[in-house]
Amino acid sequence: MNDVPLHKELPLPDYDHLPAGTLPSRISGLEETEVAQLITYEKAHGNRLPILQILEKRLHDLQGGAVPRGPHSPSTPEVNTAQPDTPQSAQVPGPPINPPSQGDPTNPAQPR
Repeated sequence: MNDVPLHKELPLPDYDHLPAGTLPSRISGLEETEVAQLITYEKAHGNRLPILQILEKRLHDLQGGAVPRGPHSPSTPEVNTAQPDTPQSAQVPGPPINPPSQGDPTNPAQPR
């Protein structure tokens, strides 16, 4: 039977979109079984070595007596799920365009 957890069953919301640099703080509040669940999911889906190293080190620490600390489900500020307040208007001007150093080629008074 397939024991790989589904994405919606993972203990971290939007796990696939979390930056690797924030993962250690995100998993600090998880229990041993939850970290093992993330390892199983990662091996079946992304199999990213840096992520697996972080998860396996945390699992090893928990098995060695480390205690989960911090919030169980920390916020994920880098994952923006909200809709923008107002769509950007097409009338927003871009940056000003400077004429080339030899002058404006559309100006008939300047030599070309």
